[in-house]
Amino acid sequence: MPSNKSVSDAPITQFVNCRILRDHKLQREDLWVREGKILNPEKLFFDEKGYADIHVDCEGSIIAPGFIDVQINGGYGIDFSQASEDVGTGLSIVAKKILEHGVTSFCPTLVTSPPDVYHKVLHQVKVHNGGRHGAGVLGFHLEGPFISVEKKGAHPERYLRTFEHRGMKDLLEAYGSLDNVAIVTIAPELASSQSVIKELCQRGITVSLGHSVANLCQAEEAVQHGASFITHLFNAMLPFHHRDPGIVGLLTSDRTPAGRRVYYGMIADGIHTNPAALRIAHRAHPSGLVLVTDAIAAMGLPPGRHTLGQQVIEIQGLHAYVAGTKTLCGSIATLDMCVRHFKQASGCSVEEALEAASLHPAQLLGISHKKGNLDYGLDADFVLLDDALNIKATYISGAEVWRKGS
Repeated sequence: MPSNKSVSDAPITQFVNCRILRDHKLQREDLWVREGKILNPEKLFFDEKGYADIHVDCEGSIIAPGFIDVQINGGYGIDFSQASEDVGTGLSIVAKKILEHGVTSFCPTLVTSPPDVYHKVLHQVKVHNGGRHGAGVLGFHLEGPFISVEKKGAHPERYLRTFEHRGMKDLLEAYGSLDNVAIVTIAPELASSQSVIKELCQRGITVSLGHSVANLCQAEEAVQHGASFITHLFNAMLPFHHRDPGIVGLLTSDRTPAGRRVYYGMIADGIHTNPAALRIAHRAHPSGLVLVTDAIAAMGLPPGRHTLGQQVIEIQGLHAYVAGTKTLCGSIATLDMCVRHFKQASGCSVEEALEAASLHPAQLLGISHKKGNLDYGLDADFVLLDDALNIKATYISGAEVWRKGS
C-alpha cells in the first residue's frame, strides 16, 4: 500500500457520506483533514500517493464551516461586561457551551460600561484558537460607550461618552488598550468620530455603526473612512424614511468605495426583527448579511431576573427586557436557532443561511483566508448538520469537540 510518510506523519481523516458547503453550493464529496487543516485530495493522491488513516461516516449530514458569532454579550449566567478578578473562567464556560450550537469562534461583546470595567476585562482575555476547551476568541466587540443617547437601547446612559474633540485619546482613555479588540461600535454622528473611525481601521480594527441617529450622509462618510459593519440592523437606529433612509440606506448606497462591501448584523430570533424586515434586508443586500445572536447572560437560563452589564433584565418567554420596561436588551437565542429562523423567514437557500453565520462574518473580520469556508488549506473548523439544520457535531481543527447525545 502506498505510504504518505514522506510528507507528514500526521494521520489523515476522511469524512465520507456527506454534502460539503463549498463555493456557495452543497456538493457531494468527501472532506479530508490533516493537522487541523483541510486537505486537497488530488494533491494527496498524486503528489504524496497518500491515503486516509481514519474514515468518519457522516451518515448523509451536511458539513458547513463552523459558525462565527461576532456579537455575543454572554450566556449561561455569565455576563462579559461584569468585571471580575477572573473573567477568563466565565468566558470559557460560555465558549464551551456554545460548541453545541455550532459556534467555533466568537467575539465576546462588552456593552457600554465604566472605564474600570474595560481596563479590568480587556487585558484578561487574549485572542486564541478554539478546541475541546471551547470556541476560539477572535477579539472583543466593544459596543459603546461612544454611542447616541437617543438610541442607547439597554445601554446605561450614565456611562455613555463623547469624543470631546480629542478623538482617539478619549477612546484609549475609556478602553485602556486596543489589544485583543476586533470590533468597535460607534455612532458616526458624534463630533470627531470620523477621525477615530479612520484610525481604528488603520489599526486593523473593524468599525461598526450602531446605536445611532446618523443620517445616510454621515453613515456614508463613515464607510468612506473605513467603517464596514452595521450593528443589529433596524435596532437602535433611525427607522427607514424614504427621504433620508439613515444607516439602513447603506444596504443600497452607491457611495460605497469600489471593491468594498458593507456588512450588517441581524438578530434573526423572530423578536428583534419582523420577518418582513429580514426579507427586505436580505433581498436588498444578501452578500452582506451576518447573523448574530446579541445573546445576553440569560441565554440558556430560565425565565426571571438576571443582569446585563450594569442593568437588571427580565426574561419573559423568548423576550429579554430591561426590568420594568418593554425595552429589548439583547436576545436569548442561540446561533443555530438564528440560522434556522433566518432560512424559514427569508425563504433563502440552505447555503445562504449557513454562509450568513460563517463565511460572511469571516469576510467582515478579514479572516476568510483562515476560517468561514471549507477551501483547501483553511482551518478545519466545521459542523455536521441534518437537513433541518440541527447541529449533530462540532469540529475544531479537525477534532470533534461536541456531539449530540454524547
